[in-house]
Amino acid sequence: MTNDGTKVAKIVALNISKKKGIPKTNFDQVTLIKNFGIDGDIHTGNWHRQISLLAIESIEKMRNKGLNVRPGAFAENITTEFINLTQLNLGNKIIIGESVLEVTQIGKECHTKCAIYYQAGDCVMPREGIFARVLKGGIIKVGDEMKIESLSH
Repeated sequence: MTNDGTKVAKIVALNISKKKGIPKTNFDQVTLIKNFGIDGDIHTGNWHRQISLLAIESIEKMRNKGLNVRPGAFAENITTEFINLTQLNLGNKIIIGESVLEVTQIGKECHTKCAIYYQAGDCVMPREGIFARVLKGGIIKVGDEMKIESLSH
């Protein structure tokens, strides 16, 4: 929290999986690779969805529907807190220490229903998850602050 009482956006979980379609494993720190994604994650590559982000507040919505879900259960790489991800715009920069991400997609279309959808009849990732690419790599850790750089007009 800042001196004026505003909450600081931060990372609450970092998540990686080596296979698609399974919940990701939590890590204390990960390495971001420029134009590639998170070292060791299945979704890395030279494309626009290198990193996925979802807010812990979105996960709480699903917990309130009776699901026992944790960060990484929605296959997000970075679980955030105190940042309204869906209010970001394409092209916004997310600065985490020395690393920089660029927002490339807000929400996603789910072509097949996941296990979470079948359990709760809903899933927050398609509406509230966002995607980014890595503009500048580096090591990021749970607890790191996140700053948003808006597009200048």
